[in-house]
Amino acid sequence: MEKQLTGTLALAVFTAALGSLQMGYSLGVINAPQKVIERHYARSLGVYNEELARREGGNTTEHEEPTDASVVMYWSLSVAFFSVGGMVSSFLVSFVSDFRGRIKGMLYINVLAITAGLLMGLSKMGTPYLMVIAGRAIMGLYCGKTEPCLYFQGILREKQGLSSGLVPLYIGEISPVKYRGAMGALHQLAIVIGILISQVIGLDFLLGNDDMWHVLLGLSGAPAILQSLLLFVCPESPRYLYIKLGKVEEACKSLKRLKGDYDTSKDIAEMQAEKEEAMKEAQMSILRLLRSSVYRQQLFVALMMHLSQQFSGINAIFYYSTSIFQSAGVGQPVYATIGVGVINIIFTLVSVIMVDRAGRRTLTLVGLGGMCCCAVAMTVGLAFQDAYSWMSYLSMAAIFLFVSFFEIGPGPIPWFIVAEIFSQGPRPAAIALAGCCNWTCNFIIAMFFPYLEGLCGNYVFIVFAVLLFGFTVFIYLRVPETKGKTFEEIAAVFHRKRGAPPSKPQEEAEMVQLKGSTEA
Repeated sequence: MEKQLTGTLALAVFTAALGSLQMGYSLGVINAPQKVIERHYARSLGVYNEELARREGGNTTEHEEPTDASVVMYWSLSVAFFSVGGMVSSFLVSFVSDFRGRIKGMLYINVLAITAGLLMGLSKMGTPYLMVIAGRAIMGLYCGKTEPCLYFQGILREKQGLSSGLVPLYIGEISPVKYRGAMGALHQLAIVIGILISQVIGLDFLLGNDDMWHVLLGLSGAPAILQSLLLFVCPESPRYLYIKLGKVEEACKSLKRLKGDYDTSKDIAEMQAEKEEAMKEAQMSILRLLRSSVYRQQLFVALMMHLSQQFSGINAIFYYSTSIFQSAGVGQPVYATIGVGVINIIFTLVSVIMVDRAGRRTLTLVGLGGMCCCAVAMTVGLAFQDAYSWMSYLSMAAIFLFVSFFEIGPGPIPWFIVAEIFSQGPRPAAIALAGCCNWTCNFIIAMFFPYLEGLCGNYVFIVFAVLLFGFTVFIYLRVPETKGKTFEEIAAVFHRKRGAPPSKPQEEAEMVQLKGSTEA
């Protein structure tokens, strides 16, 4: 009888999830010590106000804003270059994962994380702004491997290159079918736990101070060291061994290490079916997908879903929540930021429970609509906080609810809905485009939000409220419900929405041409 859950399986899942925790830590770590790091940037650039520092005993006030434009620019680059690395790596993960396997792939990429951690950890000894920016860019390159990996109707499309990240890919491949959904959710859960850890140890009396801020940033590479040590005792993915390498005996050994001593014939037959299914449709290139009229509607929806995720303003909250809480008049903004991290974890768990019950479209509409209302409430609270002291509480509540609504739908759903609206031929190219779109928008928000905030002041979230309203209307009019539907049923809905019957001959002609070019 199949044991399913073993100590080896638990260790392997925990080891892989350390990569997701590291991504979350890297996302959140830059937030709390912002003012401290900016002061060190100013000193390095020679624009620090020494007279003010002497008057205040060597420390500027917590509410002081950087007075030099170069400090603002380098700080924005420190935040945003994390996304530049992610943009590049979104096209490289499939190559790394297939090159030497999942275990060795994670080991090789951990070199990037350790290098990034060393650069940031030693930045106080060199040129802080350059070393932090370089470290963040390299860490982003590493973290691109931890983007959500997508399963479609329980079948892994590894042969077609559908692997947006090594960590969730490995977890999905080694997990028993019965527990695959729960174990897959550990990836997102580990990310939000990593964000919370970075916020807690980033407190001023721990590591978020003038003496220890570089250690706080340097610890970004610590999970990679632990993961590298544990990976040596983790088994290789049996699906990689069987589907990619054709090593039946080694795949059976890996299965028995993960699930106990049992008859592996059922799992081997399942992997053979996956292999045959994946070979039925030729892979479509990114350029061909962009030119295809058959998938134009689906691609437009996929990209808009990712635009709605990033341009919702959520990363403005994650990256700059401490300064936003300061603007709202909160006395201890870092503790409020930690509250955001706790809310993030709670509603990530809620979304795992609800996504297969309420449906993708419904949760996305509720999430975006709720975020729109919260953005308006934030604006009202910030605009009238000087006239009414209790308005700061309105702003805080709006931020907490904003994060809650994001995790209910707009956060997780854009990743796997892309897999559901494309057949397996164009799916890898669609995932790559969606990933690049997501990281690009992330960069835009991280880079330009400080300037937008300086331009709009307390009314900055009105911009996001308008965008969220537009995205909500778009989702309502153009995005079908995909829960429980086959690709053919979803494709038929898209054809009806554009007022034309399904163009099967055109689709077949395009796929025949694609198959011919692939065989050639």
